[in-house]
Amino acid sequence: MSELFAPAAVSVSELNALAKSLLEENLFGLWVAGEVSNLTRAASGHYYFSLKDSRAQVRCAMFKGTAAKLPAPLKEGDHIELSGRIGIYEARGEFQITVNEVRLKGLGQLYEAYEKLKAKLQAEGVFAAERKKPLPAHPRTIGIVTSLAAAALRDVVSTLKRRAPEIPVIIYPTAVQGSGSELQIAQAIQAAGQRNEADVLIVCRGGGSIEDLWSFNEEIVVRAIEACPIPVVSGVGHETDFTLADFVADVRAPTPTGAAELVSPNRLESLHKLAQAQGRLKTALQQRYYDASQKTDWFARQIRHPQQKLNEQRAQLHTLAQSMRFAMQNSHRFHAQRFARQQQQLAHLRPDVSGAARDVQSFQTALKQHWHNLLANRRQLLEKQAALLEAVSPQHILERGFSVVKNSRGQVIRSAAALKQGQKLHITFADGATDVRVTGETAQPDLFDYS
Repeated sequence: MSELFAPAAVSVSELNALAKSLLEENLFGLWVAGEVSNLTRAASGHYYFSLKDSRAQVRCAMFKGTAAKLPAPLKEGDHIELSGRIGIYEARGEFQITVNEVRLKGLGQLYEAYEKLKAKLQAEGVFAAERKKPLPAHPRTIGIVTSLAAAALRDVVSTLKRRAPEIPVIIYPTAVQGSGSELQIAQAIQAAGQRNEADVLIVCRGGGSIEDLWSFNEEIVVRAIEACPIPVVSGVGHETDFTLADFVADVRAPTPTGAAELVSPNRLESLHKLAQAQGRLKTALQQRYYDASQKTDWFARQIRHPQQKLNEQRAQLHTLAQSMRFAMQNSHRFHAQRFARQQQQLAHLRPDVSGAARDVQSFQTALKQHWHNLLANRRQLLEKQAALLEAVSPQHILERGFSVVKNSRGQVIRSAAALKQGQKLHITFADGATDVRVTGETAQPDLFDYS
């Protein structure tokens, strides 16, 4: 059952093509160092060899075009560094490097120094985009830092003469290769910045080997470009050559000619744009003239004599007054008729309340009489009840010689047996009250102490 879900098999050629694609996409831009071994030069001019170190080797193929660029033929035992396309020779499934560039191993030290200084400057923010200055769109003067004997100078000047012959050029001459050339280049850049004669500065030279271009990788040159107050365009070497001057410059051009094109406006292109702008301006002005003419004609047709306009306004006012008077008359007539109809409806719908008024008056009279009778009866009943209460009032009983005896808690003493020797009592008479204390065991009058 599991065979139904097994993955489809790939062919050997598909596997090799897949492996080649993976290697070429993930291993690029590398430099590989080693010793040349098993060197073979075919009749076609292609080289086939192994590059080895103490522990491994890799097959290499260098075709005729690349071999022709070597300063000297490749020899068995040479210690070299190479760069190329890392992949697989699909026909045999062999891992190999197709060589594009070769340099002697000593150049690796230069490259190491290059990378070390580049990392240092990058960490300081020397190459940061936010510190780069924009190029002026229309420079008044262009400065060039290069050698007077350099072919790059002729290319730059001829390009500027063709594109913008009206812009003056100032040359700050310097050696561009060899011992001490980096000091001269830095001094020329510093002089251009101090004199402040140019609006933009081109630092350039033609192509060459890494040694020829090395002066533009020196820190003193990079620092001079960084400190220059004038926008700097780097046009060093060919399009594939990169120096630290390219990274620190405000703009990097692929070639000296490209640098000249970047800093100068194209005169023919500017004239063409100017002609186009002139044509658009002419068309816009012409259209505005047509619009204004039409508007003027329209206003001219609208102009009338003030008396004519006054007469029209008077006629309009008279018409409005008549319309208002007619409307007021109609409104008055309508509301008068409506008011008359509403009065008739009110008179027809008004109820007869005379009978109810008489009934209410009779009821009020009867209610008043009934109230007087009820009040007299209640007063007589109240007087009888008051006399009855007066007859049974405790005060009358006390006046006949009786008294009320209470203990200290306010309870009435009804029996002498409830008395105790030394007990305090309160006796109420008709004309007052007093406190006494029990002095004997029996309830005899002489047992009370009235002190």
